Amino acid sequence: MPKHYRPPGKKKEGNAARYVTRSQAVKQLQVSLPLFRRLCILKGVFPREPKKKVKGNHHTYYHTKDIAFLHHEPLLEKFRDIRAYDKKVKKAKAKKNRDLAERLLTRRPGYTLDRLICERYPKFTDALRDLDDCLTMVHLFAALPALESEKVQVKRIHNCRRLSHEWQAYISRTHKLRKTFISVKGIYYQAEVEGQKITWLAPHSLQQVLTDDVDFNVMLTFLEFYETLLAFVNFRHYHSINVKYPPILDSRLEALAIELYALSRYFTANSSATALESQAISSSGSAQIDITKDGTPDESELRLAQLQHQLPSNEPGTLMHLVEDANGEDEDDEETKECKTLFKNKKFFLSREVPRESLLFVIPAFGGAVSWEGEGAPFKEADQSITYQIVDRPTQGHIFLSREYIQPQWVYDCVNSRIILPTDAYMVGRVPPPHLSPFVDNETEGYVPEYAETIKRLQAAARKEVLPIPGAGKEDLDDPQNLLVEGIIGRTEANEAAERKKKMLALEKQYHNELQLELQGVQYSSSVSNVNKRSSVEDTEAGEVSLPDMQQIAEDSTTMSKVVMSRKKRRLYEAMQIGKERKRAHVDLLKERKQKLEAAQGSEKS
Repeated sequence: MPKHYRPPGKKKEGNAARYVTRSQAVKQLQVSLPLFRRLCILKGVFPREPKKKVKGNHHTYYHTKDIAFLHHEPLLEKFRDIRAYDKKVKKAKAKKNRDLAERLLTRRPGYTLDRLICERYPKFTDALRDLDDCLTMVHLFAALPALESEKVQVKRIHNCRRLSHEWQAYISRTHKLRKTFISVKGIYYQAEVEGQKITWLAPHSLQQVLTDDVDFNVMLTFLEFYETLLAFVNFRHYHSINVKYPPILDSRLEALAIELYALSRYFTANSSATALESQAISSSGSAQIDITKDGTPDESELRLAQLQHQLPSNEPGTLMHLVEDANGEDEDDEETKECKTLFKNKKFFLSREVPRESLLFVIPAFGGAVSWEGEGAPFKEADQSITYQIVDRPTQGHIFLSREYIQPQWVYDCVNSRIILPTDAYMVGRVPPPHLSPFVDNETEGYVPEYAETIKRLQAAARKEVLPIPGAGKEDLDDPQNLLVEGIIGRTEANEAAERKKKMLALEKQYHNELQLELQGVQYSSSVSNVNKRSSVEDTEAGEVSLPDMQQIAEDSTTMSKVVMSRKKRRLYEAMQIGKERKRAHVDLLKERKQKLEAAQGSEKS
């Protein structure tokens, strides 16, 4: 008898009734495998891992309820209609009836994913939680070249670029950016929107090469859904700050497009100003607005049109002037206020070789003004009010003494540390300090880089705080034996911490005795000092003698606790110890590398 034999007529039970294989699901839905993948991606249906795989381990399983949802999906019928319509077009082309084929192509049925967005994300917070992969995918395709063989169309690339710039414009204008990090893969960003931390990766502005080992059909299906999702999110964000969406953008593919773009933005500014004026008149009733008789716009509208005329349409800065500062009346949190004033009253000028698009996004997000070398710049390089010029080449043609020339890494390090760092280490031609990741918790990892300690002290100095002296750490205040039992520090570190603690206790005792003698009016003598020193030395030696006994007690308690553990808990405890040992070994390796580097630098100087 087979292992999974079921008598005829008996109802399926257990995993056999709850899960179906992919081939069974495709057969039930009567669709092809690519269409099934597309439906699953759009609906958010993913494979499951049942505890008992009835058909074997080499099958992919789906929940029966998920397949039932796909059965009643209206999009499935729409895909069937499109497939039937494509057959008509193919038949007309086969009969060489070009007129009929062209007429059919112009009336090809389409579909939208708006209902799926509302179905998968009932609340706006749910959409923000799922925005990490969406932003990464959109920014990736915004940097890819168009490739017709892989169905990567130019229209889709331009749409991704537009959506990414709209998102960056909102984040930069509302000062929601929190962290940045430059890596080999690209530039990582983290923003905090409505209490949700959103992290995405933007590739470098380089020529991207498409590989053959990537299935672009699956990626394009994800991109189709993510484009609709990001458009909904941008719509909600722009309307939350009273800005019309989508903004009017004219691409500058020809020279005359600059004037057309300025005119279109000028009319947009006029229409928005007129709407605000009519709203004010209807609300107040008796309010009067002074408008010139010849119909000329006021100075603010001309200034807005001028700024919109100056900024190129393919940069995020173009959208930032569309976003009005409507959220100024709302109370920002402390972190937003800190980010808003980091680069306040500072002007940056970007050279040609620096990543312009990234710096145009980061610098205004922290309150700075930025310009660049080229057409449409807000201010020129010769402007004497420029504070910093960001360059990435060793020599400069003309040097202005009124500004500082720094490398691009300085901007990102200032953003992560939230202070204006000294520019000496970031001068042109020098090797900059290590670019530390803000996504790594150094205290948890057990190793704090030297430059991280320097930044910490600079932050404390900026906040006028007092840090403990370098010789007294947190381990001096805690019991070293407890830390040894918990596995936080090693035996050697526990000995050193215990020794430091004994010496600090002896010095504290001596200090209190001296204060007591001064209060009593007794003159301080060398004999008292010798007695105190002798007693402190005796206490230290007694502590050193008693230390091995305490270590033995700690080892015995650890052994006893392991004996009473169950096998499962003991294995879990051993796995935790192995992880701690690996982390400790990694920290020791980093310290060893640091010592070798310092020794090599010392030998070079000598």
